[in-house]
Amino acid sequence: MKYTRNYEYIVKKIQKKFSKYIKLQRKSAFNFPVFWVRKEKIKSIILFLKSIDKPYNMLYDLHAIDERFRRKKFDPSEKDFTVFYHLLSIDRNDDILLKVALIEEDLNVPTITKIFKNANWYERETWEMFGIFFENHPNLTRILMPKSWVGHPLRKDYSAKATEQKSFFMNSIKERKYMQDLEFDPSDWNMKKNSKKEEFMFLNLGPNHPSVHGVFRIILQLKGEEIINCAPDIGYHHRGAEKIGEIQSWHSYIPYTDRIEYLGGCINEMPYILAIEKIENILITERAKTIRVLLSELFRINSHLLYIGTYIQDLGCMSPIFLTFFDRKKIYDIIEFITGARMHPAWFRIGGIANDLPNGWENLIKSFLSWIPKRLKIYRHFISENKILVDRTKKVASYDSQQAIEWGVTGSSLRATGIDFDIRKKRPYSGYENFDFEIPIGNGISDCYTRAKIKLEEIHESCKIVQQCLENMPKGEIKSDHYLTTPPKRDHTLYSIETLITHFLHSSWGPIISENESLQMVEATKGINSYYIISDGGICSYRTRIRTPSFPHLQQIPSVINGSVLQDLIAYLGSIDFVMSDVDR
Repeated sequence: MKYTRNYEYIVKKIQKKFSKYIKLQRKSAFNFPVFWVRKEKIKSIILFLKSIDKPYNMLYDLHAIDERFRRKKFDPSEKDFTVFYHLLSIDRNDDILLKVALIEEDLNVPTITKIFKNANWYERETWEMFGIFFENHPNLTRILMPKSWVGHPLRKDYSAKATEQKSFFMNSIKERKYMQDLEFDPSDWNMKKNSKKEEFMFLNLGPNHPSVHGVFRIILQLKGEEIINCAPDIGYHHRGAEKIGEIQSWHSYIPYTDRIEYLGGCINEMPYILAIEKIENILITERAKTIRVLLSELFRINSHLLYIGTYIQDLGCMSPIFLTFFDRKKIYDIIEFITGARMHPAWFRIGGIANDLPNGWENLIKSFLSWIPKRLKIYRHFISENKILVDRTKKVASYDSQQAIEWGVTGSSLRATGIDFDIRKKRPYSGYENFDFEIPIGNGISDCYTRAKIKLEEIHESCKIVQQCLENMPKGEIKSDHYLTTPPKRDHTLYSIETLITHFLHSSWGPIISENESLQMVEATKGINSYYIISDGGICSYRTRIRTPSFPHLQQIPSVINGSVLQDLIAYLGSIDFVMSDVDR
């Protein structure tokens, strides 16, 4: 396997220490090492990787794969399920993937919650979706599905379509049961009703409340206005996006990616498309790359404007949200002019984009770039000189870089702690290496004020990228001349039956992607988003794992806000910049 960076040192180091318990996977399109590990040694190896010089100090992702119906397995050992651990080293800018093979009769693996705090939610979701038991987990309960749910939805023998399910009828008995499941009992959340001196008050904030930014519920244990403890409750927006990826063709799944984080639009399409292109080594034209960057940065600006407007509104100031929505309309007008849609264009394609830029696109971009600087000055005034906002945000909900890494925080919230880590710079994709822009970072502590300030600065940098797209848009084709991405020319189909058949199959079934697996990260609007794609040589994905930034960001909430007062929680929630579609998937 060829790696994009120098991994030979760490590979040899692991092999030397754990040679009896590991095996290097030889085939993948990851461009970083993948090790099969015996489950009794998984904790030892993770501890070792976390303790070396420039350690693998972030648990980036943890999930599972149902291997039972897979035709092509890259490891010959007996297994029915795989649990994988994706570790990230910020200092090395390196990754490593550890896989543990399990048989159906023994679906048990040790918990790593004492090594990585953020493993808690990942292990709960993996247990819920696959039925894999994590020994000594502190709270192995359902996290996305209702309490009364039966079965493990991401198993291959669990029906993927509603038409394959039994008919559902609601009656009074079921209704009472479902309502009882939603009733709050402090003991279910490891909370005490009282101490030796006093009783605590419990507040059920959400799932329908404007300050929780979506269908998100958070249970608060209060002593007066002080938050003694809290428990985030997610899953109200879960749509089974990863399961849908197993039944949609490679092309027909693209519109679903737009809706994972519905404010990011085309940015959500990028990691999915790039992961597929990586498997087939499909080369993209410079024009297609630049158009992808243009649309991605327009959506980034759009999302950040919404963040600024709603965040300042949460803190009591109404004017900015009307201004930011006016500016967002200008961006949506540009996106609609280019793609025909506004929020969810589904515009990127395997091998390129759907259509070329229309005549006159430059004029709309120039108009927006001349308009937005004066508006950014107004927003800077709102953030920096509004005394109420400054008092409610400075030194509120603070954490340092070590805490951020421990909880899997990425994006502007990580950079606010002073860590310069942006995927567009550290691991350039789609031609980002050709653009001149800076990465705003904080001074060591991420608080509500710093997070908002960095978002505003990132809009400036995205505008610089859009300006460069305008000035340096390459000429040429918008789609790769590759048999898996571009149908044969019409003239050829009229004279060759084989070419006509190929055209028909690509238009109906879509491409057949080679047996392999790959992963692609991108710097999305709210942090690092990635797709882990497994192809079994078919017309759709065998496994689509979507790692989103908002999921770990919400898991971090109790560690940051416990001990603060209620009004600080509202400021903190707004500063995270999350949407529940990104959390629940």
